[in-house]
Amino acid sequence: MFMALIYTIVSMYFWLKDVITESTYKGEHTSVVQRGIFFGFLLFVISEVFFFLAIFWGYLHNAIAPIFELGGLYPAFGIDSIDPFELPLVNTIILLTSGATVTFSHHFLIKGGRKEGLSGALLTVIAALVFTGLQSIEYIVSTFTISDGIYGSSFFFSTGFHGLHVIIGTIFIGVGLIRLFNYQLTDSRHLGYECGILYWHFVDIVWIFLYISVYYWGS
Repeated sequence: MFMALIYTIVSMYFWLKDVITESTYKGEHTSVVQRGIFFGFLLFVISEVFFFLAIFWGYLHNAIAPIFELGGLYPAFGIDSIDPFELPLVNTIILLTSGATVTFSHHFLIKGGRKEGLSGALLTVIAALVFTGLQSIEYIVSTFTISDGIYGSSFFFSTGFHGLHVIIGTIFIGVGLIRLFNYQLTDSRHLGYECGILYWHFVDIVWIFLYISVYYWGS
């Protein structure tokens, strides 16, 4: 997971560097190019939807009909699941709030409200960092690990990859915040930030399904 995170961050750095150079300094992002980038990003998000669909499929396959080796129970006997009304609920509120703040930022950016756009993006990044920090604390205090059977592997695989996507989304929004601060985004030209917002809403939706199925129902 750590190596995947490092690889993702490095890849995003070079990709975003090229995109910003082409759009801001070379002026190569015509309306046709922007349309192609948007649809390409949309296809990427759709592929992510199927990735998480496979994760949920594997999780529900074992949770709905636990096999004999699990004692017919899910979670298996001896595993204390995380209380969904403690840290997971707080994280849910934080993440949904961040979805509202990034929408607030986008709305005012379109209206020409640069100051409000900046404040909304900044609040979103702060909320994302708090979410990641609380998720890390949750992992530390958890009484089970990824090696504790199907439940442990399913839990950490699903929430861990969601956490990786939160970090990716944080980078997207963070880059948008920096570009907005540097006057590189306008009310009519902010495709990169718009894609980051789309990605962030996708992350929000996945978390809602994770909270309901893995934390609440799975406990």
